[in-house]
Amino acid sequence: MNDRATAAASRIAPLCEPVPSRKDENSPQSIDIWASAAQMATVGIFVILLGTCFYVSRPILLPIVAALVIGTTMAPLIKSTARRGMPPWLMASILGLTLVMAAGAAVTFLAKPVTDWIARAPEIGAVIKQKLYVLDRPLAAMRDLQDALLPSGGSTVAIEPSVVAPVLTFVTPAVIELVLFFVTLIFFLAAQMDFRRYMVSFFATRQAKLLFIRIANDIEQNLAAYLLTVTVINFCLGMTVAVGAWLFGFPSPFLFGVLAMVLNYVPYVGAACMMLVLFGVGLVSFPSFAYTFVPPTAFVVLATVEGQFITPMVLGRQMMLNPLAVLLALAFWSWIWGPMGAFLAVPLTIIGLVTLSHLFPADESKLPC
Repeated sequence: MNDRATAAASRIAPLCEPVPSRKDENSPQSIDIWASAAQMATVGIFVILLGTCFYVSRPILLPIVAALVIGTTMAPLIKSTARRGMPPWLMASILGLTLVMAAGAAVTFLAKPVTDWIARAPEIGAVIKQKLYVLDRPLAAMRDLQDALLPSGGSTVAIEPSVVAPVLTFVTPAVIELVLFFVTLIFFLAAQMDFRRYMVSFFATRQAKLLFIRIANDIEQNLAAYLLTVTVINFCLGMTVAVGAWLFGFPSPFLFGVLAMVLNYVPYVGAACMMLVLFGVGLVSFPSFAYTFVPPTAFVVLATVEGQFITPMVLGRQMMLNPLAVLLALAFWSWIWGPMGAFLAVPLTIIGLVTLSHLFPADESKLPC
């Protein structure tokens, strides 16, 4: 018995004790752990400082970055018209005026429906409270638990705040940022070629100059192709949602179509917000509580078909972004710049990925599994 066990054990490969790797100065494959840690720490500090700079400089950087992204997307159109003899400043002025007119038209069409919904706020609140009576007991239990864990320090006196001061506080910076956005956009579109030549002059070697030009051209092509295709898809989605809202009997179906089109530029979060909006409006508009879930469910099916089949088929797999990268970029830019950061998350991700693909090309050698 012992001989059999000894023979079986001899056939099993013995376990090797882990031997720490030693740095060989003559070997080019030697790893300097402390140098790598110092590089990682330097990069981490740079990222933290850069994020802090983005957060603090939001009132200035946000409109400028948005103008540069949109201007880069429109750059192929400016170049195409310039080759046909139209001055860039004229085409830039036309595009800027078109955007201003489109924004004014959207505000004009949406002002009345939004005003009507705001005027019906007390009625809507009463209807929602009546429909969601089943949640009264859980909400009351949560309030009791909150009072038990975090008791209030006595009675508080409610002071009605002034409406004018918050409105002025919000509107004044928004108007300034809007003006800065349009001015930057028009000037960037009119002088983009001069701006590119100015940026190229900062690089000393010919190889670096060519690399910058290739990166700029690829960014323009990828941004223009992606945003144009997504805009067409979002427009079709908005039209479908508007028709569906009209068939379901929603008031102001055009408003829901525009909202679905705009929110669909924000991956994942936009569709979730639109679903909640449809649920809330259905809760107010429909007499049956069960029928309230039909419009959100139909929109989820529509958004799933659009996101999982239509968009990948139209864009192609080579232009599709990694969902994890999009989610992380969405979380980061939303935290830094709010809702506008969420809209810029995907274009900024495209710019970053194109730049990294040129600076750090993929190694064709296969890594061991």
